Amino acid sequence: MDVPGDRLTRTTLERATCLELLRAAAYARVVISIRCLPAALPARIDVVSDHRLLLTSTEDAVLAAARRGDVLSVQIDGLEDNGATWSVMASGIGAVASPDETPSAPLRAAVATGAALLTLPLSVVIGQRVS
Repeated sequence: MDVPGDRLTRTTLERATCLELLRAAAYARVVISIRCLPAALPARIDVVSDHRLLLTSTEDAVLAAARRGDVLSVQIDGLEDNGATWSVMASGIGAVASPDETPSAPLRAAVATGAALLTLPLSVVIGQRVS
């Protein structure tokens, strides 16, 4: 039974808000399909423009997906002080970053320890807040 005042409110986040949240995140989950099943694997991220981000991953499946030009999704979420939650997902056709790409210091450090540097156009960016 619903109790008045206990209903959740879902709010769609604007693209600009989603990009702000992505910019503030150092880590994300890369969501890919492995043998037709969804997998969410860790990655470092850095938004380099409103239309593209770089990510690093040591996961062979993520690198293989980017080499094939598969759709990759990057997902982050959070919990606010007031108890509200939010979630942002960005999707696009993944690719291996060009050798002349200049990643941020945290991504350079990850590459120096064996991670692959990948690029993802921010073709679709969606988010919601639940309070």
